[in-house]
Amino acid sequence: MSEPDHATGQLMPRRRFLKLGGAAMTLLVSRVGFAAETSILAVRVWPSQDYTRVTLEGRDKLKFAHQIVKNPERLVIDLEGAEFNSVIQSLPGKITETDPYIKLIRAGRNRPGVVRLVIELKNEVKPQVFTLEPVGQYGHRLVLDLYPAEPVDPLLALIEKPDPIAAAGGNGASPTRPVTDPGKPAVQPEAASSAPVQGTDPAKPAPVDNKEEVSPADRKHRGGKGQVTRLATIAIDPGHGGEDPGAVGRGGTFEKNVTLAIGRRLKAKIDADPLLRGMLTRDDDFFVPLGQRVAKARAVQADLFVSIHADAFIKPDARGSSVFVLSDKGASSTAARWLAQKENAADLVGGVNIGVKDALLARTLLDLSQTATMQDSAKLGRAVLGELGGINQLHKGQIEQAGFAVLKAPDIPSILVETAFISNPEEELRLKDEAYQDKMAEAILRGIKRYFAKNPPAQRNTVAYFG
Repeated sequence: MSEPDHATGQLMPRRRFLKLGGAAMTLLVSRVGFAAETSILAVRVWPSQDYTRVTLEGRDKLKFAHQIVKNPERLVIDLEGAEFNSVIQSLPGKITETDPYIKLIRAGRNRPGVVRLVIELKNEVKPQVFTLEPVGQYGHRLVLDLYPAEPVDPLLALIEKPDPIAAAGGNGASPTRPVTDPGKPAVQPEAASSAPVQGTDPAKPAPVDNKEEVSPADRKHRGGKGQVTRLATIAIDPGHGGEDPGAVGRGGTFEKNVTLAIGRRLKAKIDADPLLRGMLTRDDDFFVPLGQRVAKARAVQADLFVSIHADAFIKPDARGSSVFVLSDKGASSTAARWLAQKENAADLVGGVNIGVKDALLARTLLDLSQTATMQDSAKLGRAVLGELGGINQLHKGQIEQAGFAVLKAPDIPSILVETAFISNPEEELRLKDEAYQDKMAEAILRGIKRYFAKNPPAQRNTVAYFG
């Protein structure tokens, strides 16, 4: 019996027809199976002392199973239906010897349709493994956050700088030191490199309120106006980081790199003052959720919280420095509202495990009802803005207000400093310049000292914030 050959129009033997038909079915099944596999598009590793993050980005949502294996410590991840391609084969090479938690990663085919990752660990960890939906520049992500079994103590870095007053056995009123003269004008600005923003005079710093006085009772409590009675702690918060690059300039400059560079310089300057000490919410290129930034500041009982940013705007000609404080009544301008919404979306880009409910963290993100804290934030903001006017033109001559989540510490005066617009090509070049970064850090420090000149850190008992 024969079957027609459509290519030649002739009959061919049945056996040959069945053989060709079977080959075609095998090819079809093979193609269907290949189509079902998910391609890994990118792999990224973000090591830090706080935790190490490993991210796998897939074309489709990644199906996985994971388990911890003891003796030695290992985290095993099985990716179901994933293609073992060159991207995932590159993951082991991304692990460095300096990674605090990962010794090495092995990747291979475990069984048909399953790719297995074996992460050999240096220490015991508490992993968080979760998926993220596509957002921004990212597709489907599988995130492996490797936290140490014993959480990093944020106070450890501060212990290295002992309190000179306590070490001297002081009684809380001495020693004292001269502080910045609150009546001394800010440093005169350099010549502006471009035309000022309409309605803003770059030659005049924002007005600093020098009429604010400390009441006699409060002065006595604080040890007297102009006296510092204890070491003051400033939490420095470099915006964005890790998976969250922040705004990106036309020249490819990442906001996260600029903020970290300025933050490190500011910390060094603060630590050089014998009665100040700085704490960075992140000291490297890794992602910190907004609420965790607040929690870190409260864990060290910070006196001030300064978040550093270099954002972008929809108009490339927007320029100048700004200072924002929290508002409980809405934003002070449309641009401020837009900016706050953009910054508050950082957790979506950076990637937060919403399955973890942290009661301690939830308690830090309270509605800010403490009027005194908001008033102190405004005082700090005006002092810093006045100093920024000495090195850069100001986007607006007064502090602005908006509902930034990162400013919601209920008991710490908090400000957000927009150093310049990274979306403006001229300001992007300045933000990359180390000399300008140093001037920016110095200006912020001068503003902090102007604030402390009239609002010295109060004596306080040890408070169990998270008790």
